[in-house]
Amino acid sequence: MAEAVAESAEAPAAVRHAEEVMGTVFSFDVRGGDPNAVRAALDEAVAALHRVDEVFSTYREESQVSRLAREEIGVGDCDPEVAEVLELAAEAERVSDGWFSTRYRGRLDPTGIVKGWSAERAAQTLARVAGVSGVSVNGGGDVQMFGAPEPTRAWRVGIADPLRPGGLAAVISAAGVAELAVATSGTAERGAHIVDPRTGKSAVTDLVAVTVVGPRLTWVDCWATAAFAMGSRAGLAWLESLPDVEGLLITAGDEVRCTGGLAARLG
Repeated sequence: MAEAVAESAEAPAAVRHAEEVMGTVFSFDVRGGDPNAVRAALDEAVAALHRVDEVFSTYREESQVSRLAREEIGVGDCDPEVAEVLELAAEAERVSDGWFSTRYRGRLDPTGIVKGWSAERAAQTLARVAGVSGVSVNGGGDVQMFGAPEPTRAWRVGIADPLRPGGLAAVISAAGVAELAVATSGTAERGAHIVDPRTGKSAVTDLVAVTVVGPRLTWVDCWATAAFAMGSRAGLAWLESLPDVEGLLITAGDEVRCTGGLAARLG
């Protein structure tokens, strides 16, 4: 997924930063506000991302989540954010009727919600800075946006075409809304990494990618994963049932299926 933002003489001052963390790159674009205050908030947001990686990483044997999975400690022994994330994940599992899960091959693994939640939280930290008019945080291709980059332009996010490398399947615009998030799940970049919670094995569907659009990245990231596991027919019907959510689904046969309201977000 590539972010495309036009520049003009009207654009507020921009502070940009890229940070390698959680095995990917988080890209920040902040418009307006006092640059020193923005950089202080950016330092805070980046430090929080690294702390989340330390606490939640399933690749670190001594992370709190790894120790929790081995039942060496309880949730009460962990940072408060662990309980918060597990509660959010439980809600995602409930709303998706179990298609989103924090279990991976029988082991606790909340990483399916952590990246989106982290990027959203980082964007919120920056959006609270006085005078900031626009924030975009891109965590490995999933984006949380607040405000606008310029008075006359909205944030726009290009959705990579999984069947045509280098091409775009669509461009999502945040025009007319104060906050918008875009998340994509699929097999184009990471292979068959999405698990069917019913079988514990890689999800076998007719889809190659699902992009979900909504106000909060925490949720749209979960919904993209769940809809992909469901397959195009059930996934599309389920996304249609969710309030303030739109989706774009691409099948292996190069069919594009969209929720009814997605057209309003294209541009």
